[in-house]
Amino acid sequence: MKKLPTPTPAPLLALLLAAAFVLAGCKPAQSAGGPPQAPPVSVAPAVVRSVADSEEFTGRLEAPETVEVRPRVGGTVEQVHFADGARVARDALLFTIDPRPYEAEVQRAQAQLAAARTRAELAKAELARAEKLVSQQAISRQEYDQLASAAGTAQADIGVAEAAVRIARLNLGYTAVRAPIAGRASRALITTGNLVTQQSLLTTVVSTHRMQAYFDGSEQTFLRLRRQGGELAPVRMGLADDEGYPRQGRVDFVDNRLNAQTGAIRMRAVFDNAKGDLAPGLFARIQMPGGAPQPAVLTPERAIGTDQNKRYVFVVGADNMPQFREVKPGPLIDGMRVVTSGLKEGELVIVDGLQRVRPGMAVAPTALAVDERGMPVPKAPGGNGNGAPAPAKS
Repeated sequence: MKKLPTPTPAPLLALLLAAAFVLAGCKPAQSAGGPPQAPPVSVAPAVVRSVADSEEFTGRLEAPETVEVRPRVGGTVEQVHFADGARVARDALLFTIDPRPYEAEVQRAQAQLAAARTRAELAKAELARAEKLVSQQAISRQEYDQLASAAGTAQADIGVAEAAVRIARLNLGYTAVRAPIAGRASRALITTGNLVTQQSLLTTVVSTHRMQAYFDGSEQTFLRLRRQGGELAPVRMGLADDEGYPRQGRVDFVDNRLNAQTGAIRMRAVFDNAKGDLAPGLFARIQMPGGAPQPAVLTPERAIGTDQNKRYVFVVGADNMPQFREVKPGPLIDGMRVVTSGLKEGELVIVDGLQRVRPGMAVAPTALAVDERGMPVPKAPGGNGNGAPAPAKS
């Protein structure tokens, strides 16, 4: 007899039907997928502005005058007359050294001077009597010569004693240690009660009415300054917390030779410090203007990337495909970088989202509002900082 197939149990049949429906439901979801979504980026147009060619340098501020205050006589510090870090005038009293030993030295020198004068008067009187006696041949010529020599020696002793008095008075005056220049004093390195010598450093004083910035210029900078006929070139300076270069100054010194190894030459610019907000040692950014203003293409500094020794930007075309452009950057002006080659006016440059750009992948650009300089405007509070989507180029 032919064997009949074994019927499938009802529970197993239900399980198989449920699995089939689950697989059928997954297929439409997979078929609904597509290519990955274009990453969003922010773009801003390259602008053309009339800018003056300029060079930028870095340096440090130095005071025109820096004096180490040391005593000219030894002794015990009796009093300190200034507060640490205070501004002091020229000849202001800074320290007092115990003057009593020097007062006694002045008195001793004055007494020696008085004695010398008395001896000189006696020698002069004896010489006058000897002149009468030698004319009468009452004394020998030798005795007369001895008395004349003694009178001359006594007169010379007066000069020695007078010099000793002047030295003693000078030393007494040196017990009052005064500021050699006007400026700002450091702290008192030696306080009251300490014994000092002529090698002891009491404090330092730096001038503050002007400040100098030393920097190294290139050979081209030196040649350009020389072509100007030696005229002092104007410069601008910015500190670490300054926006741009708000301080005006002039180059007042150019060294007499270039460094053959680096091709640089030391220069110095001087700046007024009437407000007293400049201090020696501060980092300084120096900008030296060049020739007449010329039109130049600019883009925000943050739009420029670096790949080893190359500088580049990404330009978004009409198809929203980012294009890699190698550029040659120029000077930085108020956050905008001059681009001397590789970029044209009006081209949309990616300024935010460079890390999302992938080769061969389109992006979703959003144009940022820009100010009169071409700099993207910071996002408004509560907004996303983007403007309308970038229009497609025709």
